[in-house]
Amino acid sequence: MSVTLVPSLPTRPAATPAPLDVLGVPGEINLDYAASAPCARAAADAVAELLPWYASVHRGAGALSRRCTLAYERARQSVGAFFGARADDHVVFTRNTTDALNLLARALPPGTTVVTNAGEHHANLLPWPRGSVRLPVPADPAGAVRDLDAALTELRRDSNPALPVLVAVTGASNVTGELWPVAELARVARRHRARIVVDAAQLAPHVPVDLLALDVDYVAASGHKLYAPFGAGVLIGRADWLDAAPPYLSGGGATSHVGTATHEVTWTTGPARHEGGTPNLVGAVALAAVCTALADADRAALAAREQDLLARLRAGIAALPHVVELRTFGPDAPRVGIVSFVVAGRDSAEVAGRLAREHRIGVRDGLFCAHPLARRLLTEAATRSGRRDLPATALRASIGLGSTAAQVDRLLSALAALD
Repeated sequence: MSVTLVPSLPTRPAATPAPLDVLGVPGEINLDYAASAPCARAAADAVAELLPWYASVHRGAGALSRRCTLAYERARQSVGAFFGARADDHVVFTRNTTDALNLLARALPPGTTVVTNAGEHHANLLPWPRGSVRLPVPADPAGAVRDLDAALTELRRDSNPALPVLVAVTGASNVTGELWPVAELARVARRHRARIVVDAAQLAPHVPVDLLALDVDYVAASGHKLYAPFGAGVLIGRADWLDAAPPYLSGGGATSHVGTATHEVTWTTGPARHEGGTPNLVGAVALAAVCTALADADRAALAAREQDLLARLRAGIAALPHVVELRTFGPDAPRVGIVSFVVAGRDSAEVAGRLAREHRIGVRDGLFCAHPLARRLLTEAATRSGRRDLPATALRASIGLGSTAAQVDRLLSALAALD
């Protein structure tokens, strides 16, 4: 198959590639950005430029190795700057958001209580230790703030006030795209002397994420959702817990001294402590290139265009009597370009298969690695719509750079034509 560029903004001539154009296959309609976004030209170009120089990082004196080491550390700086990292924060490269949150879970001080929410992706539900507090899914963003305030008040009253507490919350739901009130939740956490980590996997591709502006302690994100599908993610945040924790990966690069006696090891501090082994240079450079391109772009214009497409998609779904949208909050709650829905009387996997075979449209079906939330929303959708023939799993369409009104309309026409 040939590969072409899909322009992110339709006003620019297609013959003029730009950093935020995305790669695609002619005729294939990709509406599955929330799972893995297509590759941006910025990432592809950065990798192509680097590959002839590819060599070891931090381990060689030759010109190739020195250039790769410089590229890797510059990538760390660029990614940190994109996410508003503070001067004393660590920027640790990981495989993805799941890996980043597991790293943080391993770095928690003894006795830490984690407070999370049943509306989270599995990456922000499963890594945390036993004894963690899981709050119910709120009815609205204000409810999320009230629930956290009440939970932290009770937690501080009933336990040792000196023990650390971490609040773990998503920035945008991977099921509904709805935005969570991160800044307000951070203020509550601060009031109760708790730290907060944001799963920004679905948030960062759509809107700016700034640790300092949000006043959060940690952010986790994935390159493959941020138009840099080369196997890199990142954990950014406070250094003290990370420097005090055992290395996430024991091995070369994580040590400052290894003696002859068994277990005679001195671990280094800083990001290298948790980046044992040969790092993913290509993934880090690709991620940094997209971060730089997005930082240089008019994010407000990109977001406005996406919101227009999202409104078109949601209005079209609402007009189909046999299709019901899933939502956690009210219909007007702010959200990014993600819509999950069900087709009454139709198995979601069967619908997704037909969309792919008959219309060359790619969407996601299932419970989206957020089983507690998805099941709750399916039940709520059945109650709200009054239909008893909704399937046990859902469909999800997600958009971003390169998505077009014609693609949205093709999906709506295909759903309308289901017999």
